Amino acid sequence: MTQRVLLIISGGIAAYKSLELVRGLRRRGIAVRVVLTESAKQFVTPLSLGVLTEDQVFDDLFDLKAEHEIGHIQLSRQAELVVVAPATANILAKMANGIADDLATTLLLATDKPVLAVPAMNVRMWHHKATQRNLAVLRADGVQVMEPDDGEMACGEYGKGRLPEPEAIVAEIERMLSSVPAEPFAALSLASGQERPSAGAARKDNLSGRHVLVTAGPTHEPIDPVRYIANRSSGKQGFAIAAAAAQAGARVTLVAGPVHLPTPAGVTRVDVETAREMLATVEAALPADVAIMVAAVADWRTADAAEQKIKKDGSGAPAPLMLVENPDILATLGRHARRPALLVGFAAETQTIAEHAQAKLAKKGADWIVANDVSGPPGSSVMGGDVNAVQIVSARGIESWPSLPKQAVADKLIEKVAHALSASSD
Repeated sequence: MTQRVLLIISGGIAAYKSLELVRGLRRRGIAVRVVLTESAKQFVTPLSLGVLTEDQVFDDLFDLKAEHEIGHIQLSRQAELVVVAPATANILAKMANGIADDLATTLLLATDKPVLAVPAMNVRMWHHKATQRNLAVLRADGVQVMEPDDGEMACGEYGKGRLPEPEAIVAEIERMLSSVPAEPFAALSLASGQERPSAGAARKDNLSGRHVLVTAGPTHEPIDPVRYIANRSSGKQGFAIAAAAAQAGARVTLVAGPVHLPTPAGVTRVDVETAREMLATVEAALPADVAIMVAAVADWRTADAAEQKIKKDGSGAPAPLMLVENPDILATLGRHARRPALLVGFAAETQTIAEHAQAKLAKKGADWIVANDVSGPPGSSVMGGDVNAVQIVSARGIESWPSLPKQAVADKLIEKVAHALSASSD
């Protein structure tokens, strides 16, 4: 089970080190959700942290949308450990005196989880009697305080107050997490006022006992031993969905085209190359409760792939290339004798996004089509990028989501899937 950290970043010059801290935690398989104070945004941006965490970044206590979807009470408790790094003298003073005047300090007052504070400040501020008094109060309250390093300050002074190196903070976090069991999956969006179930409590919206089948990445259709036809898919969104489904308790089969991504924890991965191989593997994986077809399958393949590299003949004319249509995996599942109870397709479009998705919904026999705009040059479009903005098209209408990190899209989609399955079984 993935362990999770709620990282609160306050506004000191050392905030820039939080980016490397997040990287270090993610490399160790620890999920990170970030809360920024207003002053912290002067040093690091929500966008940078959102990309690194693959999650929404929170900063506003009075963001009504965020309050409705998650609530500060749930946010304060949906992690095994709360970390304040860097912890400025200001936020330490607020913590010690129970002040809750922004999102960060409200979360700290509302949390029931262990708290690690990692101070960073000017040497004179560190040694000030008020700061030392506040630290004594926090330690007496059970807050773990990591001692700052000695060294040169940004202001030019030298002494105690430097933020410890990210590697040292990661080690301390791992030490504290080792004595804290990971809790079951918690949905991103709980209605305001709902209490999060305690560990081991039954949830209607989890995927325990369900089989989720996911496809991801491109397919490569050979032209000859050197060349192939493909799409620009990175596989990131499909892999994120597979990870979210596994975290929700599902048995997950991930059919992956040619991508270089690590297999998510708890996921059974089958690698394929061509569309026909992907279809055969998908059919072999049935039955499934849910099939989420994220892969950008090549629509066409050559009628006969050349056994040897096709060479130019000097005429300037291209070699003839006869194309035939690949099987439509989503449409095949839509009419399959073992059709999953919930069938979700993805539609990568560059224009009239919703209209094309609605047409696909009816044509392919899917329950939902997740449509996204993939227009834009390589490197700046959804394909290969780390964020996504989607529209969920169903018989009930169109549900538009804002641009989010792909992991956040995955979590939100899996929550929607879990609710749909739960409702259908009531």
